[in-house]
Amino acid sequence: MMMGSEKMNNSMEIEDENIEKTKISLMRILVEKQDPSSKEVEDGALRRFLRARDLDVEKASNMFLKYLNWKRNFVPNGSISPSEIRHEIQQNKMFLQGWDKKGRPIALLLAARHFQHEGGVDEFKRTYFTFQTSTNSQNVLVDDDFEFSLTGFIVYLFDKIITRMPPGQEKFIVIGDLKGWGYANSDIRAYLAALSLVQDYYPERLEKLFVVHAPYIFMTAWKVVYPFIDPKTRKKLIFVDNKSLKSTLLEEIDESQLPATLGGKLELVPIHNS
Repeated sequence: MMMGSEKMNNSMEIEDENIEKTKISLMRILVEKQDPSSKEVEDGALRRFLRARDLDVEKASNMFLKYLNWKRNFVPNGSISPSEIRHEIQQNKMFLQGWDKKGRPIALLLAARHFQHEGGVDEFKRTYFTFQTSTNSQNVLVDDDFEFSLTGFIVYLFDKIITRMPPGQEKFIVIGDLKGWGYANSDIRAYLAALSLVQDYYPERLEKLFVVHAPYIFMTAWKVVYPFIDPKTRKKLIFVDNKSLKSTLLEEIDESQLPATLGGKLELVPIHNS
């Protein structure tokens, strides 16, 4: 019975793969027709956008074309330079180190070190960002002149993580440590911008976000952000109780790859030094 069941599962997996390949081909035809530069894009990238839209070719194509347009305008040189995001780097709040048990890179955020932008005019100009998202027919629009450096910093972070991915791996893990977080660290606009990047421009990249040491007052900000998180992303967010913090993280991450600040053995490595 087991062998018959396994054969059936294998057949279904093969069928699903064939359907996905066919839809990727259809998606490629659509996007290349509207944006010839997409010819250079690998199938893996198209697959992520396709999966983000539940294999709906038209929706995935529109999403991908929007991404290409954003990428051209926001990152015209192809990458973000540390000199363009000095304010964020100086806060020394993001660390990139280790891999989980499946080879996914791990990023650690010390949220209590984040403060709203106080940088100079040049950095502000570099990081113009318009945020627009909709969830359950609710729309949020941040004015065109809304600007902040966190957007460029997140793109810098994602690009750093992606370059560390081993062959065949497409996703990463984030641990958000909120120990010491207070109202001075609250930045709703930045949270919404980060959310937009993850959902709209880097779909199917985040495997899980572990939120640890979350203080009660954080829930005030969380209630504002939560309605704008799509169902797929919500499933990736895990609030970890302090009592089971280390045991929960060890289910996904070996102790040798866990930050020392969370009971592991790795010393913190700032993102710009990784």
